[in-house]
Amino acid sequence: MLQPYRDVLSRPGALAFSAAGALARLPMSMVGIGIVLMVSAVYGSYGLAGRVSAVYVIAQAVCSPQLARLVDRHGQARVMRPAVGIATVGLVTLIVASLLEAPTVVLYVSAAVTGAAIGSFGSLVRARWNRTLGGDPRTIHTAYSLESAVDELVFVVGPVLATLLATGVQPSAGLVVALVGMVVGGYWFLAQRTTEPPAAPAGAPRPRGSVLANAGMIVLAVVFVAMGSIFGATDVSTVAFAEEQGNKGLAGVILAVFATGSLISGLLYGTRHWRRPLHLRFALGVVALAVGVCFFFLVTNLAVLAAVMFVTGFAIAPTLINGNGLVQQLVPANRLTEGLTWVGTSLGVGVSVGSSVAGVLIDREGSHGGYLVVIVSAAFALVATLAAYRTLRGDAAARVRGAVEDCSPSATGGAAVAACEVADAVEE
Repeated sequence: MLQPYRDVLSRPGALAFSAAGALARLPMSMVGIGIVLMVSAVYGSYGLAGRVSAVYVIAQAVCSPQLARLVDRHGQARVMRPAVGIATVGLVTLIVASLLEAPTVVLYVSAAVTGAAIGSFGSLVRARWNRTLGGDPRTIHTAYSLESAVDELVFVVGPVLATLLATGVQPSAGLVVALVGMVVGGYWFLAQRTTEPPAAPAGAPRPRGSVLANAGMIVLAVVFVAMGSIFGATDVSTVAFAEEQGNKGLAGVILAVFATGSLISGLLYGTRHWRRPLHLRFALGVVALAVGVCFFFLVTNLAVLAAVMFVTGFAIAPTLINGNGLVQQLVPANRLTEGLTWVGTSLGVGVSVGSSVAGVLIDREGSHGGYLVVIVSAAFALVATLAAYRTLRGDAAARVRGAVEDCSPSATGGAAVAACEVADAVEE
C-alpha cells in the first residue's frame, strides 16, 4: 500500500521539502484554535475570540493569493522569506498584547498583520511536487494525497497541542509553538533551492487578471468557503461543547479524532488511481461530508461526538485532494501556486466566517447554536456543488441522463444532472 508514497518520496529533495512544509504548516491548525483558546480565556468571550480569529483568516485569504502571484513571478524564497519575518512580528505582538490584556484593537491589528504575511505553505509544497514529478497525473495524485494526509496529521497534532498547552500551561502557549513551527519550518523549506519552481523569465509579460476569471475556479472557491465554514464552526463549537460537558481539555482530542479519520482516508485514497472523473469524485465527497456533519447537532456526549467525527472525517481528505486536482486542470501551469492558494484561502475565509458566526451563537445559545452553523454551511456547500456541477464538469466526458441534460440549462437542471451522476456512482 505504501509503495506509491515511497516512489514519490524517493525523488531528489522530495522528503526534505515535504517534511519542512509539514512543520511550516503547524500554524494552519494551531493559530485559529489558539486564538480562540487564548482570547476566550483572557477576555472571557467566545464572540471576541471568534472575531479576532476571523480577522486573522480574512487577512490571510485576501493577501495570500497576492503573495502567491508574486511567488509565481519572482520565486518562493525571494517573496516568502521577508513575508515570514513580518508574520513572526505580527504573531509575537498578538501574544504579548493578549498577555497584557491590551485593548481589543491591538488584537485585531496584530492578527491582521500575521494573516496578511503568513502565506500558504501547503500551496508552495504542492507547487514543488508538480515540478519535481514533471506534471505526471498519476504520481501527482499520490503526492497530493500525501500532502493532504500531512495536512490532516498537522490537524491531529496541532489542536491537541494547542488545547493541552493553552489549558495546562498558559493560554498563549499554543500560539508560541505555532510560531516556532512557522519560523523553523518556513525558513528550512525556503532554504531548499534545488527543488524550488523557477521564477518567471526576466522580461516575461505579467499575467493579467485573476485565475478566478475561470468559472470552474469560482465554483471551487465558493464550495471551499462553505467547507471552511464547516471546519471553523466545528472547531469553536467543539471547544464550547467540551466545556459544557465539564472537560474543555478534551476538545483538542475530539478535533484530532476528526482529523484522524481524514488522515486515514487520505492515505488510502492516494494508493489507488481512480477511473471516475475528478469532478464527480469531488461532488461525491461534498455529499458525504454534508450528510456526516448533520449528526453533530444530535450528539449528547463527547464519546458519541468523537465517533461521529471520526466517521465523517473520512469524507474530508479525498474531497480536498480532488479539489486541488481540479485546480491543476483549470489553471495554467505558470499560475498553479496562485490557483492552489485561492482554494486554500477560500477554505480559510470559510473558517473565519464559520468560527465568527458560531462564536456569536455559542455566546447566546450554547454549543448547539454553533453546530447549527455547521449544518447550514454543509447545506450551502451541497447546493452550490450540485447547482454548479455542469460548470465543474466542463468539457469532460461524463455519463448523464440525456433528457435531463437536454432540457436543463439552468442551475436547477445542473443539480438534477449532478444528482443523476452521483446516484449512478453510488449504485455502481
